[in-house]
Amino acid sequence: MKKILVCEDEDVIRDFVVINLQRSGYEVTDVSCGEDALKVFEEQNGDFDVALLDIMMPGIDGFTVCKKLREKSSTMGIIMLSAKTQEMDKVGGLMLGADDYVTKPFSPSELVARVDAIYRRVTMSSAKEKEIQPIASGPFVLSPKSRTLTKNGELIDLTQVEYQIMDLFLKNKNVALERNRILEEIWGDNYYGDVKIVDVNIRRLRMKVEEEPSSPQYIQTVWGYGYKWRDEG
Repeated sequence: MKKILVCEDEDVIRDFVVINLQRSGYEVTDVSCGEDALKVFEEQNGDFDVALLDIMMPGIDGFTVCKKLREKSSTMGIIMLSAKTQEMDKVGGLMLGADDYVTKPFSPSELVARVDAIYRRVTMSSAKEKEIQPIASGPFVLSPKSRTLTKNGELIDLTQVEYQIMDLFLKNKNVALERNRILEEIWGDNYYGDVKIVDVNIRRLRMKVEEEPSSPQYIQTVWGYGYKWRDEG
């Protein structure tokens, strides 16, 4: 069963979200505040595929819930819901470990499509790749079987999105990848959101793999185009 945790303080919006996700085959656990979201997550031993979190809530806000859930699980998909369109809301959630964001108001089809994309990534990628051999590049080793990345033997904690970006880079060493190609490969060709989500995730990934994120050695910017992974081979 596809299990999703929905945290939204506005009853009308929460009911709307729950009904549409249930119609799409999800088993939904819904709560109205961040405190209850964290409590339910613990009570169910983190047994959720996706979490849908409103940003603006009384008490513990969605940003804090996102950060705490990501600390507990690197594999669960997290989508932020925001009534605001400010760029910092979007960037803030992604930098804390969210996989995607949806801006209110949204249509049922858009919401379900975004949740479906995250769910597929979380649950199906590992099954496809479990027999593939590890990929090495300099001090890095990416293991598809365990879906992990190490640098000089030290484990780097990646979200599912970050893992998939690294997988794309290491399968295309020294190849310039256009932003739109990265977006399509990672988020799917029916993604509704902004291509800037690629840039934010690259920034977050650099903070984990680079010695000096502001002067990256491996994840290099191809100005006006995209990014490439520098492999000295």
